[in-house]
Amino acid sequence: MTKITEISDLKPMYRARVPRMFHDYVEVGSWTWQTFQENSADFRRLYFRQRVAVDISERSLASTMIGQPVTMPVALAPVGLLGMQYPDGEIYAARAARDFGVPFTLSTMSMCSIEDVAEATAAPFWFQLYTLRDEEFLRNILARAKAAGVSALVLTLDLQIQGQRHLDLKNQMTAPPRLSLRNLLNIASRPAWALGMLGTHRRSFGNIVGHARGVESLGDLMDWTSRQFDTRLDWARVAEIRRLWDGPLILKGINDPEDARRALCVGADAMIVSNHGGRQLDGAVSTIRMLPHILDAVGNKIEVHLDSGIRSGQDVLKALGLGAKGTYIGRAYTYGLGALGAAGVTQALEIIRREMDLTLALCGERDILNFSATNLLSDPDFMALGALRAPCLATSRSALR
Repeated sequence: MTKITEISDLKPMYRARVPRMFHDYVEVGSWTWQTFQENSADFRRLYFRQRVAVDISERSLASTMIGQPVTMPVALAPVGLLGMQYPDGEIYAARAARDFGVPFTLSTMSMCSIEDVAEATAAPFWFQLYTLRDEEFLRNILARAKAAGVSALVLTLDLQIQGQRHLDLKNQMTAPPRLSLRNLLNIASRPAWALGMLGTHRRSFGNIVGHARGVESLGDLMDWTSRQFDTRLDWARVAEIRRLWDGPLILKGINDPEDARRALCVGADAMIVSNHGGRQLDGAVSTIRMLPHILDAVGNKIEVHLDSGIRSGQDVLKALGLGAKGTYIGRAYTYGLGALGAAGVTQALEIIRREMDLTLALCGERDILNFSATNLLSDPDFMALGALRAPCLATSRSALR
């Protein structure tokens, strides 16, 4: 077997073990996949400054995210249907994150419920919330999160309506999967996955079934879910959720300076510069290109994090160098989980940490807290976004040269 030295080594193992509809669900971008591809490609337009003859002993990647100590500023992003990638996947990913010392974010659309993860990990984790039309369910799930000891709420703003992902539609992706001939044949070719799924009762959306009024079966669930994403979501609704949740609040899905300034007004503790991994609006600008403009818009008034496109520890460092205080990985740890369970998540995190540590050293730094734009170079037009550069964004980050 190929020695695993980088995230991409986990991908073939993942695809060989997980049924097609579920690995396609993770891999897919919307429409033409332009944003999906540019999210990662634009990281390559940033370069490191190689520095030599510097004392690089006793290096540290330790930091904080929303005041929480972390071994490195990398959180596990919320991934829907994680328990379909590996039996009880949310529990195993949460345990791996806990033991590694980084945050785990549980998705609303998880197989394992908030209570399942809390009982299995006995440690605080973050919870991602979609704003749904069912007010009773919304208030109830916030109360459940508080009772379970959830330490931060991540409110997703960019999925009021689902972007078109062609492969999901063609695969007729559901959880649990529809028992079509095509799906049965594909599942039969993944016997380890199938046996694992037979060994768990968590095969549907644990946060919803039995908690939402009238949802007791797969048919009920699919009908309820299709009607629940709240197209009426506005900043007044965000402010209302802020009032309902008295803990740390992180707003996910900010990818425009004007929205970033609006986010300041609702009292959030952090925002995530995100375009949903290129799975929603195709043709949107990559998050790493938008990050400096959003930081120019909000300054140090709120903690700014970034996701979408991070595939390596070097990508993490580039985001931190541009000013992000934290980052999120999704596909990288999902590959590890689907391939090897909790051990695979740990392996993915170890790869990210090793890449960060080595790159930090070769840039002549010992402490990640000192890594900044002075450690980077960029393509001349990386900062240029034409008409998007409003007067308040006219001054680019001068250290990028």
